[in-house]
Amino acid sequence: MHVIVWEFEARAGKEKEFEKAYGSNGDWARLFAESPDYRGTDLLKSITERTYLAIDRWSSADAFADFMRQWQAEYQALDEKMESLTQSERSIGRYESA
Repeated sequence: MHVIVWEFEARAGKEKEFEKAYGSNGDWARLFAESPDYRGTDLLKSITERTYLAIDRWSSADAFADFMRQWQAEYQALDEKMESLTQSERSIGRYESA
């Protein structure tokens, strides 16, 4: 299992829209589901602020790389569209099942 973790701060007043777009059935999950190697997304919300962790699961790092090669334009377009929902974002890292 290959896991990609992102940290986001939702824009004030956009939290519900953010949760809908980045959640397990949101816009990102629907795009990722174009790949049979996508295993799901979990969205975790901080209990004290507008910070979230998005955890995307793939069958392997190669599978995610293949997805990015095939769907790069759609990924970029969705990323640009979603900028209005986030104050900040940063990559936490990529992890493999031990």
